[in-house]
Amino acid sequence: MQDSLFTESGSSPSAKKSSKQVESAKFSQELFVLAEAMSSHLRLGTSSWNYPGWTGLVWDREYPETNLSRYGLSAYAQHPLFRTVSVDRGFYRPMNVMQFAQYASQVGDDFRFVVKAPSLVTDALVRDETGKGMRTNPHFLNPEEALQMFVEPALEGLKHKLGALVFQISPLPSQMLARMPDVINRLHQMLSAIPDFKHIAPDGVVAVEVRDPQWLTPQFVQVLRETKSTYCLGLHAKMPPIVEQLPILRALWPGPLVCRWNLNPLHGAYGYEDAQQLYSPYDKMVDPDLETRAILAKVISGTASAGQNVYVTLSNKAEGCAPLSVIELAKAIQR
Repeated sequence: MQDSLFTESGSSPSAKKSSKQVESAKFSQELFVLAEAMSSHLRLGTSSWNYPGWTGLVWDREYPETNLSRYGLSAYAQHPLFRTVSVDRGFYRPMNVMQFAQYASQVGDDFRFVVKAPSLVTDALVRDETGKGMRTNPHFLNPEEALQMFVEPALEGLKHKLGALVFQISPLPSQMLARMPDVINRLHQMLSAIPDFKHIAPDGVVAVEVRDPQWLTPQFVQVLRETKSTYCLGLHAKMPPIVEQLPILRALWPGPLVCRWNLNPLHGAYGYEDAQQLYSPYDKMVDPDLETRAILAKVISGTASAGQNVYVTLSNKAEGCAPLSVIELAKAIQR
């Protein structure tokens, strides 16, 4: 597949490049034709971009991961099918205005970002380095801190290039799962505090991604509707398969689609660490999920053809190689 879609860059893939400049691979005409057929409302991309294994797929040669993280976004945005990217680093540490603005300066005017809120406001627990919950997080879903640490700097830095503000809520402790109406009310208060920002980011949307199926209730849908937010379709082993999440989107219709394909739902035993070991260096498809891809392609087509914006980002841990997953999804959309 790689040979048919990408041409040789003329450089040895193993050659290291020490400069700050990162160059994109030379893409085949087939990819440009595929991109031209995509709806203008549809933006596909990946989760982050700092992967040396994408040599020949996205990069012209092999670069150190640190170089790609700092300087690779401009080259990433040259890919014909990449019109968005999920910025995940802010989940671990809040980003400031200048960091967002630097990203915005590296991409074209039509590019849009999907950005994750800091875990400081989306995780009910304070966790140790292994991810184990240590104590209750007093900042969980705090409206003021969500605005100050996330919404305001992202808007000021990205401006019209903001696509989706994603509040990915980590798995809840059992005591919170037992009183979901109270937790959903707390979410309502936070989302209600976010002002309308269409005058700054006309394509922007607020989306909520969850990691517990207990969220998927009529009360949750009502909160999203009342706050003009949407549901982020999270394709993840901790969540039900895509067909069981679609009723939430139908209840919110008409509206935009935000989807983050994080882990292969067919392999629930694989956590992020297991998937990393199995799929690294992310240079080939390992576990193609044809069923999920076909259903997602249908949802994308229906949403975009109705004139609604669509943001879909795919992780390497979905099928093994995010750039190849994007290509296969684009092909499925055109069928």
